[in-house]
Amino acid sequence: MTLATGVLPVLLGTATKAQDIIPCRDKSYRADFRFGVATDTLDIWGEVLEEKPANVTVDQLEKALRSFRGEIEQLPPMYSAVSVDGKRLYQYAREGREVERRPRKVTVYSLELSAFDESTQSGTLDIRCSNGTYVRTVIDDLARSLGTVGVMTGLVRCEACGYRLDECMTLGELRQRIESGDMSFLRSVESIFTDYDELVVSDKQAHRFVNGNPLDIARTELRNGTEDKKIYRVKDRQGAFLSLGIVDVDKDVLKMYKHF
Repeated sequence: MTLATGVLPVLLGTATKAQDIIPCRDKSYRADFRFGVATDTLDIWGEVLEEKPANVTVDQLEKALRSFRGEIEQLPPMYSAVSVDGKRLYQYAREGREVERRPRKVTVYSLELSAFDESTQSGTLDIRCSNGTYVRTVIDDLARSLGTVGVMTGLVRCEACGYRLDECMTLGELRQRIESGDMSFLRSVESIFTDYDELVVSDKQAHRFVNGNPLDIARTELRNGTEDKKIYRVKDRQGAFLSLGIVDVDKDVLKMYKHF
């Protein structure tokens, strides 16, 4: 039984320092769904709560999707890691309890119907959304807007943290590469932070910066203006990634943000 597959970045060595500062990037998914059944987990692997006739057409579905694009509100599912009063929702759910939850705003940048079989009331959606969006909830809400119920039957994460599915490998492929001594698949920690602008510094500044000393902004390429708290990828003249730096406008310096 496969619950979900797709992109899962793994941090190794000193790159684990990036775990709590990975930029919140958008994600994209391909989700399979079926109308006519509802479960406690909002996916096909949960306990069935309700079965309801579904006769949705492609045209009806396409029209309903319009309401789920852009900024929308979602009620987090009980089987989720959202915390309420210091406890995860899934912990309450496993105890058979349902607690009050507050709707949260998320953004669905694109939501397209890839396939739909009217005879089986099942299909596939392609969705690109902000961090914190529950695809299961999108499907559940979509079904209810069409007068029926529905569940997610499969999920593939196609993009996360800036990495795409076509850049990934399976665990089996990973094992083979490691056993053969081929480690060329490893990416630099800098690849996580490509959303941040690059700042090249002189050799003397590079030496000073990696030793934890701030740089005078007036002596860098930022002298013509920058923003307070803006983060940069600091590199030396040879193109080597040194660390992340953060601007302190009050002191007119670039300080060390995170060193790897």
